[in-house]
Order: sequence, then C-alpha cells, then structure tokens
Amino acid sequence: MQRTRLTLDNGLRVLLAPDRTNPVVGIAVHVDVGFRSEPEGRTGFAHLFEHLMFQGSESLEKLSHFRHVQGSGGVFNGSTHQDYTDYFEILPAAALERGLFLEADRLRAPKLTEDNLRNQIDVVKEEIRLNVLNRPYGGFPWILLPPVLYSTYPNAHNGYGDFTDLEQSSLDDAAAFFDAYYAPGNAVLTVVGDFDPDDAAALVQRHFGDIPARPVPTRPSFGEPRPQGEHVESVVDPHAPLPALALGYRLPDPGTDLAGYLAHAVLGSLLTDGEAARLTQRLVYGDGLVTDVSASAGLMGAPLDARDPDTFTITAVHPDSVDHRRVVDAVDGELDVLAKEGPDPEELRRVTARWAGALYREHDRLMNRMLALGSAELVHGRAELSDELPGAIAAVTPEAVAGAAAALRPDSRALLVLTPGASS
Repeated sequence: MQRTRLTLDNGLRVLLAPDRTNPVVGIAVHVDVGFRSEPEGRTGFAHLFEHLMFQGSESLEKLSHFRHVQGSGGVFNGSTHQDYTDYFEILPAAALERGLFLEADRLRAPKLTEDNLRNQIDVVKEEIRLNVLNRPYGGFPWILLPPVLYSTYPNAHNGYGDFTDLEQSSLDDAAAFFDAYYAPGNAVLTVVGDFDPDDAAALVQRHFGDIPARPVPTRPSFGEPRPQGEHVESVVDPHAPLPALALGYRLPDPGTDLAGYLAHAVLGSLLTDGEAARLTQRLVYGDGLVTDVSASAGLMGAPLDARDPDTFTITAVHPDSVDHRRVVDAVDGELDVLAKEGPDPEELRRVTARWAGALYREHDRLMNRMLALGSAELVHGRAELSDELPGAIAAVTPEAVAGAAAALRPDSRALLVLTPGASS
C-alpha cells in the first residue's frame, strides 16, 4: 500500500495512507504522552488533559468541534494509553480539509479555562465512579496489578485518576502540560482514506505548518528490574460476585526482541482464546476450578500498545469454594507442560491462522487501520509494523512458544488476589 511520510518544519511527523476504495477519510493525532509520563502527584492528569482537548480552542467555542464533525456526517473520539494519547475522527472524503483544520486548531491552542478544568475534573471523577469504583471488577487488573508487579511511579501508579490528585489540578498545571508534551514535534498525524497524496500534503501544510515549533521533551526510559520472587497482594471488591486473581509477568522488550514478545502474545491465545484453548479446557471444563479465564500480552489487553516495560497477564474468576492457590498451581502446571513439550504444530497453526485472519478483518476497517498505523509509528517508530503483524504471528514457532512459557516463572511475577465483600 502506498504510504507518504512527511516532517513539517515545526517537527510534526505526518503519515499519509491513501485508500480510494471508499469515499471516507480518517484523521488521527497521536501525542507522545500517556499515563507513564504524567508528573508525580498528578495521577490521572494525562487522562484529564485528553478531556480538556475537547473543550474548545482559541478560535472555536466549546462544542464547535463536535458540531462540525457530526454535521459533516462524521464521528470522533480520543483515548489515553500508557505511552500515548490519541485524537481521531472519521469523515466523508469531501470533509478532509474541515477535519484537518479542526485537529490543527486544537493542537495549536486549546481553550484552557477554570470553568472547563473544573467541569472536566467532575466528568473524569464520574467516569471513574462508573467504570471503576461502582463496577464489579472495576480496574481489574489493569489498575490494580501494576503496583504489585512494578515499583516505580510511572509504571505502578493509577493512570486513570485519583480523586485527590485530580481535584488539586490547576490551570498552571494544564498550561505547563500542554507546553511540555503537545509540541508538534511530539506528535504524529495520520491521514487514511480517499484522497490524493499531493493534495492532502498541501492541506496538511496549510493547516498544521504554521503551528509554532516548541522544544520536544526528552522521553525517559521507564525500565526497571524484573521482580525477584512472587509479589502477592490482596484487594477487596464490594461489588464482585466471585473471587478472582490476576498473574502479571514482564514481557520481552518489543524494541529489541520483537519475536520473543510475539511468542508471548501467541502463548496467550493458546492458553485462553477459544473453547479448545489450554487453560479453558483444563480450568473450566476439566477441573472446574474457574468460571472464566483469559490471558493476553499487553497490560490493557492489546499487544504492542506500549513500549518496554509491558505486561503479560492471566486472569481468572473462580467459585468461593476454590482456593486461589489451586488455580495458580494449575496455571503453572499447564505452563510447565508447554515449556517442556511446546504446542502441537497443528494447534499452533490454528491459533496463528485465526489471529492473522482477525488482524486482516480488524484492519479492513478504516478507523482500526488508521489507529494501528499511527500508534505503531509513534510507539515503535514503524507504521509498517501493523502491516507485518499477520506474517510475523504466522512465523512464530513451537520452540518460541515453549520458550515464552518457560519465561513465565513463579519466582518473577505478581499475584493479585481479589476477594468479594464489603471493604473495611
């Protein structure tokens, strides 16, 4: 597929990926700031600032962005991840320039006011109540597991937001955050869909080219040593109907060992993807120890969505009558079998073929393809990685999966035990 890369004078990286099959366009801005970059004492600030970016700009009043996109027949959204924040919209092809103007407008100068800040603090708090505090298994495991597996603030803190820290946020904090992280040189613009590359490049230059350049922050390494021993913590969930547990392991660095990382991702599918998966067969249908089990590479359930360090998780929900250690021992037993014998080649072929097919279907949707290209370019420096994944997954060998299973050791992991009941 034809791709065009540009870098504007202000440092903005641009990826143009034309697709003339449907009269729609997608525009995404990925900014190199996520949960792990937010300042200590400002837990949840990256998430809060994502909300502020939808509250108008110096040239457009509040809600104008919404009306212009929806009035064109389009949709839009944004999200905050461990290492990036994205803003995106899908529009009819005729509205390409309108969409580029809107994204450039807020990247240039969002409207930061005390009213907007206080209002969005309340909105984020309500979101936390809805999705975490008042929901069964809220934040499990992606909020609750990191402080057990990791020891540094960037990796261990609750990036969704803490009420105390959110309420202490000020306009000065917001302005400093924007100045530090929302420089054009700290972002990637991805445009996908029905357009001529030369015309799109001219429009990008017209709307983004005059955004002033600013210094780009030095991105620190978030690396830390792997855990020594099994770190165990317990939490009480007043809304959960059944006990649960989560096991967390460190993944290989995808920047230096992509093959090892992908072997872990395939291992997750072998363990829990589908009725015939190893842990599903053993824990659910065989021993009857759990009611639900899942395994995945990536703290938030998506592989390659973050830089190193990243997390492999295994979660299970089990009856009150089952001791959590029986579940853990069964998981370790199945990992030992895979480490010694590896998967059957036909079993592995079925899993990798299903995953490759799912990736092709997913990326057939313009929005998913756009977001995958933009995040791969920003996080890993290679948008092509999203195209290469099906082939790379299909190339994973039984020996590589056996090695991944052997790396998930009991002496270097986190165990989070969730108990239902009223909190003390």
